[in-house]
Amino acid sequence: MTTLRRPHPAASRSTRRAACAALALTGLLATAACSGGSPPKQAGGAALTAEPAALSPSAPGSSAGSGAASGSASGSAGAVVPLTPDVANQLDTAIKQVLTQTSTPGVIVGITTPDGSYQRAFGQADKSAGTPMSPDLNMRIGSVTKTFTATGVLRLVDQGKVGLDDPVSKYVDGVPGGDKITIRQLAGMRSGLFPYTSDPDFVNALISDPNRVFTPDELLAYGYKHPANFPPGSKFQYSNSNYILLGKVIEKAGGEPVGQFLKDQVFSQAGLNGTVFPTDETFPDPHARGYTDQTPNGQTTDATDWNPSWAWSAGAVISNLTDLQNWSKSLATGSLLKQDTQSQQLKTQPTGDPGVGYGLGLFNNNGWIGHNGSLPGYETVAVYLPQSQATLVVLLNTDVPYRGSEPSSLFAKAITQIVSPKNVYSIPPVNTASPSATSSGSASPSPSLSPSGPGSGSGSASSPASPGAPGSPSGAPTTVNA
Repeated sequence: MTTLRRPHPAASRSTRRAACAALALTGLLATAACSGGSPPKQAGGAALTAEPAALSPSAPGSSAGSGAASGSASGSAGAVVPLTPDVANQLDTAIKQVLTQTSTPGVIVGITTPDGSYQRAFGQADKSAGTPMSPDLNMRIGSVTKTFTATGVLRLVDQGKVGLDDPVSKYVDGVPGGDKITIRQLAGMRSGLFPYTSDPDFVNALISDPNRVFTPDELLAYGYKHPANFPPGSKFQYSNSNYILLGKVIEKAGGEPVGQFLKDQVFSQAGLNGTVFPTDETFPDPHARGYTDQTPNGQTTDATDWNPSWAWSAGAVISNLTDLQNWSKSLATGSLLKQDTQSQQLKTQPTGDPGVGYGLGLFNNNGWIGHNGSLPGYETVAVYLPQSQATLVVLLNTDVPYRGSEPSSLFAKAITQIVSPKNVYSIPPVNTASPSATSSGSASPSPSLSPSGPGSGSGSASSPASPGAPGSPSGAPTTVNA
């Protein structure tokens, strides 16, 4: 669901791409015929690690946070099918089909269950060198960053240093209407604040100089130029501005830089040894090259070393398959939080995308709990299905959309149609016929030039970084994903 266009920088695109609606949370990007390039070669990855027995649909954790009251599907009747060799072959075929169809350079897929796992890498990590993708590569994860930021805030709640219903003005000065916007509303994408990644001046600044260093205050200033889109708490709208503010709340209440706080209070506590919050364009080796068409002329380029400061606490984190598999379960089960705090995080509200509800830094997409992310060059889906104790992680090195859909959403849908047919991950493509949906910066949960996040305006489960809004008549995009 969600957003699910997450924090990812969206550079100016060609006139056609600029007219596309980009969702900000889950990484849903817009428009048909936006992707290009010939299908990449396919390189096989690691083999199936086990032949698990069938999973019981009654496994612990009945989709807490599925938000039945909010209208998102709980998927309580579903189960993951046994990962037999035949199922592994079906997955191989389906993933290769999506890889070719979307012209995705490379993809890493990991599925874990109590009885076994499937781990594969297909395609290329570096198109120029022809280097095959492999499961051990580090990747930029866009709006999946929001899950760490939200958990950091909730750790402060458990420590008595932050209150979910405190006004943000208690911690951060200068927020328009900040005395009426709560920490809970920021985390749940219901503040009404205009997304800075939808501001044309920001997009032009980023696209013209992808290596520019932005400060959090500079980012927020782009959003503050615009009036609020709605009164706090009245609607859902994926906005990266919310999570830049939460990063500042962490620094104020936690007493240290947000990256250090997350390392100490979240990454280390969850045993995530390969997850980092970069302070510049540094990218730990080994990593895949990332490709985007968020450029001034719409041509696909290598965005691997673009500076992620524009996404900061909304989408700058780098991680890998192993860490995200562990984190998806930890996030959904609340291993780092008190029980009541975890319950608050899992309470979802409608996002506007069928079957997708958004909680505090996570979404429930037809039973799958987690987030997606998208930023120039990379997309991610990291989710957990509680009733089957199953984890799905998809990592790819492109954010070029295919017929209005984020490629990561297409991979996740194809995979879950096979492994969890009663709980199919789905984020609808961007509706390019109604640009008004994004003109206000309301994006679905998914990453893109803006850290991606949920789907249209609801933080849809389709992409935890939301795509940008339609471009101006001149073809300059008005939003970026994260």
